[in-house]
Amino acid sequence: MTSTLCTEQQQPGVPEQIATRIAFFVSGLGMAAWAPLVPFAKLRLNLDDGSLGLLLLCIGAGSLLAMPLTGLLTGKLGCRRVILLAGLALCVDLPLLVLMDSTLGMGLALLLFGAAIGMIDVAMNIQAVIVERASGRAMMSGFHGFFSVGGIAGAGGVSLLMWLGLSPLSAVLTTVLAIVLLLALAQKNLLRDSDAQDDGPLFVLPRGWVMFIGALCFIMFLAEGSMLDWSALFLTTLRGVDHSQAGLGYALFSIAMTIGRLNGDRVVNALGRYKILLIGSLCAAMGLALAVVCDHAVIALLGFMLVGLGASNVVPILFSAAGNQHDMPANLAIASVTTLGYAGILAGPALIGFIAQVSSLTVAFGCVTALLLAVTASAKAVIR
Repeated sequence: MTSTLCTEQQQPGVPEQIATRIAFFVSGLGMAAWAPLVPFAKLRLNLDDGSLGLLLLCIGAGSLLAMPLTGLLTGKLGCRRVILLAGLALCVDLPLLVLMDSTLGMGLALLLFGAAIGMIDVAMNIQAVIVERASGRAMMSGFHGFFSVGGIAGAGGVSLLMWLGLSPLSAVLTTVLAIVLLLALAQKNLLRDSDAQDDGPLFVLPRGWVMFIGALCFIMFLAEGSMLDWSALFLTTLRGVDHSQAGLGYALFSIAMTIGRLNGDRVVNALGRYKILLIGSLCAAMGLALAVVCDHAVIALLGFMLVGLGASNVVPILFSAAGNQHDMPANLAIASVTTLGYAGILAGPALIGFIAQVSSLTVAFGCVTALLLAVTASAKAVIR
């Protein structure tokens, strides 16, 4: 089995860097375009909250099924083919999320949606590792920053189009057109096939250093998932924030994370990966601790912003570390780390809910703080 990734004969340069940024933007755009459609799906299918929650698990299931296989596919087919194939599946599937009027049909559409997003996610991170390595400087934070910008454009754009009077289907078709144009622009500079042949098994369990890095990714994605699923409830039930403003916590977290990632490469190049991993994870832990300890809404909001700012560059550094280790082929390592990270998003919020049920949400957030401190303690081991 070779550890060579889907590389070109010519060393990746600026055009490949731009294509990588476009791929990250497209992934964020496509994933976030679904968010404004959720209320319409719930109404169309006549679902209660519990049934909707179970249905939404299909997205995670699709991603977790596709991600381990994508590492092998990129070794065989190249990043370009996998990204374009997944992008095509995403463009076909997005309208189905608006049109499906049965629970089974919607479940299958969400399964395909999760698989397409998961494939793009793994393949674009593999390309990002190659491009970053060729550049000789940190670039991963900026790539992930474009994913965050794409997310803002996806959710905000679809919402804006519907506010202007377009139907959900028309808004989605406009998004699909944007994705097609962006992929057409990027496709010639996405990394193509190589002579590498990966005849290994379809799935390889993470091992050695990759398992360790994957566990840290699990923690960071768990923290991000806790902000997405539990920050609003924390603010309304424990900090007296009005329900109409409950989403402010996650919005500030997302804005801080986007700003941190768009400026992250410059900071990482100046201070080094070790300091950013150490300071970033510590900042995230201290931000969450601040929200837990101080009984004031404004302080909690400030704490959530610190979590976003601190966590913004930790995951990109972990992905770079996974791509540059030697325990596993890099394409399979990226797939494994991405899968473990997404498992954190899926299982993490449920775990927090269990802890909150038997104790309190404050205790649950305190446990996440302790896990973030474990990432801080591991910083030197990661940058070995």
